[in-house]
Amino acid sequence: MSFGRPGFADVFKPSPPARGSFPLDHDGECKAFMISYLKCMKENANDNGKCRLFSKQYLECRMDKGLMARDDMANLGLGDVVDPSALPPASTQTTTAPLSNPPHVPQPPSSEHRI
Repeated sequence: MSFGRPGFADVFKPSPPARGSFPLDHDGECKAFMISYLKCMKENANDNGKCRLFSKQYLECRMDKGLMARDDMANLGLGDVVDPSALPPASTQTTTAPLSNPPHVPQPPSSEHRI
């Protein structure tokens, strides 16, 4: 019997997802990152562009804990997201801007202008 599908159709063969399957986080190893991401989404009216750092941190946690296969962040669409805490601290050394009009330094007279 076909039960709603044509009788001549082959048996359905499911195919795995493109990125594969991954285990659920039953132990809550990355729950804090997930909650931070969901909180950000709620505070920003589901504008995921403002929560990309939280998304990256969550995926990094999943990869670190073996809950998903390691992949480059660029492949996951997060290659351009930079964690501000990972940036080097701003330099405390002050630099002076170059002078727009350097002071006039007198030059010795050339032999043509000698009297």
